[in-house]
Amino acid sequence: MELAFAAYENVRARLPGPARDAACIALPDLDALADDMDTFLLDAFGVLNIGETAIAGVPERVARLQQAGKRVIVVSNAAGYPHADLMAKYARLGYDFAPEDVITSRKTILHGLAQEPARHWGLMANAALGRGDLESLDVAYLADDPADYDRAEAFLLLGSAVWTPPRQAMLIDALRRNPRPVYVGNPDIVAPREDGFSTEPGRFAHDLADATGVEPKFFGKPFGNIFDLAFARIGAVDKSRTVMVGDSLHTDILGGQAAGLKTALIAGFGFFAGHDVQDPIATSGIRPDYILARP
Repeated sequence: MELAFAAYENVRARLPGPARDAACIALPDLDALADDMDTFLLDAFGVLNIGETAIAGVPERVARLQQAGKRVIVVSNAAGYPHADLMAKYARLGYDFAPEDVITSRKTILHGLAQEPARHWGLMANAALGRGDLESLDVAYLADDPADYDRAEAFLLLGSAVWTPPRQAMLIDALRRNPRPVYVGNPDIVAPREDGFSTEPGRFAHDLADATGVEPKFFGKPFGNIFDLAFARIGAVDKSRTVMVGDSLHTDILGGQAAGLKTALIAGFGFFAGHDVQDPIATSGIRPDYILARP
């Protein structure tokens, strides 16, 4: 956790501006916010699930919020999975979300690319997951052939499960020889799993920027594009009664505050599981409105 936190602090210059002050009110769980909030934007990893496992009691808690008439929207930096696969996963874990109520960084980047000229993309992703949602794009999966890196007109970073140090080195070399745009569909540096943290595309994107000077364009939390897509889905929203709930100060809380929302940090699961959150809050200056012991 300490290394991951330091990695986020080291890239603060590329993240949204300084966070606002907030009260850090300690509460037990999401139920404690039900009277004060109408709309809940929930991160996935560390809030709904850890890896492939639902957090105990959270499917029931989310269902109670939905039954009480609360609007519950998933806002997740899940760019690696096709949307249909993600919906099947949430159903398997016991959640009942409409497909339109799951706003991912994958959806966000595809929405952004619709406004861009057609390009041949070099794609960081796991080919085994299939090309769902990407059918309209001209992509070549980046693996171990340097020619694929040279032919790409721009690069699209969605998932890093099969990314390797030699592939990262080839991408850096290709960008040094011929700088091209880099679009990142998951700004996360890490994600909590059952057995620790996984390394996510954001980590590789920041390393690329440091090594080549090519500044990536990020889609997803903490950047405003994903919140704009969520607001378009919600419609009229009272931001004073809308809360972004997540386990990461630098993505969920910073992003929610930049979007003008209330924020709630999950302290006992995900990023900070087993650690005190007060020192990281003080060090970063990112202060959530609420600190929840659990989702």
